[in-house]
Amino acid sequence: MSYAKEINALNHNLAELGSDINVSFEFFPPKNEQMAAMFWNSVDRLKVLNPKFVSVTYGANSGERARTHDIVKNIKRQTGIEAAPHLTGIDATPEELRRIAQDYWNSGIRRIVALRGDEPAGYQAKEPFYASDLVALLRDVADFEISVAAYPEVHPEAKSAQADLINLKRKVDAGASHVITQFFFDVESYLRFRDRCVTVGIDAEIVPGILPVTNFRQLGKMAKVTNVKIPSWLARMYEGLDHDQGTRNLVAASVASDMVKVLSREGVKDFHFYTLNRSELTYAICHILGVRPQADAA
Repeated sequence: MSYAKEINALNHNLAELGSDINVSFEFFPPKNEQMAAMFWNSVDRLKVLNPKFVSVTYGANSGERARTHDIVKNIKRQTGIEAAPHLTGIDATPEELRRIAQDYWNSGIRRIVALRGDEPAGYQAKEPFYASDLVALLRDVADFEISVAAYPEVHPEAKSAQADLINLKRKVDAGASHVITQFFFDVESYLRFRDRCVTVGIDAEIVPGILPVTNFRQLGKMAKVTNVKIPSWLARMYEGLDHDQGTRNLVAASVASDMVKVLSREGVKDFHFYTLNRSELTYAICHILGVRPQADAA
């Protein structure tokens, strides 16, 4: 009898979950025609889930910046989805950033993800320009909805966890209204981080970044760069699956959906998915969580 109650409770929780969840998706600019086809197929596949927005990354070089600018405008024009370009202060002058921001505003882009950016090899800034400076610059150009990054397990270049938190508060105080975290797998680290944000007066929404892991070896490399801890339980789940993509996908969907369920019970309503330009797994996870195409949800 107790099992029946637990199953009924689980079914009820899953039934209610989708109506309470908002999603957004991150993509990166494709570098060739084959990747471009996959990119647009992914956008078309995921747009029916009515995301709050989709974001598009870029690196600190003019060619990739130009691709991001064009893609964001095309997403907005072709799909009507709110598209948010990543914009960094690295390798661009404040005057250039103002021109880029004004061009976005004139093109109907209303949300920007403001980042400091990774410094290229040999980079030497004439004077420091931080993400908080970029937020203030954007706020001065137009009334953008500005998202910034946060690191539940501390930015790899931060002097301390407290210094990292103070830096986030600078960005919010400068005008950011939306915070997206680096991906993580320790749910407790996110919850502790969210609590610490409250203690220093950060009132912006702290949106968890969710990365479905389809390649565990690649994850190890990414985690070292981003200072993300890989729990031992996660490593065990991928043991023996190096040549079994299908099972890795199932594990990835299970882990990501479980994380969202736990965080949802803790009051989290918005989730940002790092898609790696592939739609199938992200779509499946959203389906598991009850996020449906608008026509199906009616």
